[in-house]
Amino acid sequence: MEITWLGYSCFRIHGSHSTIITDPYPPTLGYKLGQPTADVVTISHPHPGHSFVEGVQTECKRITGPGEYEISDVLITGVAAYHDTEQGKSKGKNTIYVIEVDDIDVCHLGDLGHTLSASQVAEIGHVDVLFIPVGGGNTINASKASEVVRQLEPKIVIPMHYKTPELNRELDPVDKFLNEMGVKQMEPRPKLTISKSSIPDILQVVVLSC
Repeated sequence: MEITWLGYSCFRIHGSHSTIITDPYPPTLGYKLGQPTADVVTISHPHPGHSFVEGVQTECKRITGPGEYEISDVLITGVAAYHDTEQGKSKGKNTIYVIEVDDIDVCHLGDLGHTLSASQVAEIGHVDVLFIPVGGGNTINASKASEVVRQLEPKIVIPMHYKTPELNRELDPVDKFLNEMGVKQMEPRPKLTISKSSIPDILQVVVLSC
């Protein structure tokens, strides 16, 4: 499986049988999505920066909320969550997606605005790779993100939704999250290629370039 960060909360997950795009965004964010192709697009919530399906080139299956889905040999579970700490009263709902590709469990937290309840942790279940927002603002910040990492105990953590030179929104930089995790600054990778057998035994933080 190959994982590429396309900026903000958008990733391309390319498996042996299908390709998934998460939370596509419009060009107004400053990034260049480039109209990638996909079999499946997941939308964590309907805000414009996370639901620009017009940016994906091909006709694809759209998943927009909680439930269980099986598409193109990919199993996807949507877990209900919130965009704030007030059960959605301030910023609305958010869907967490657990995506099983090539026997690897990938979890995309969307615009999560709170730490997880015990029932949410149980529903999410096993996580190999975690995409987690870390930049604060409309989502959890670096400190809360580190708490969520401890709750889910993934093997690989990939931060998202943080300030980069391209992004025209004010968020915290990724360095704050790396400090919380006790990780020194690292050179971003262009992509992450993994298989079930190459998943590390000890937690690893990976920063991707876009």
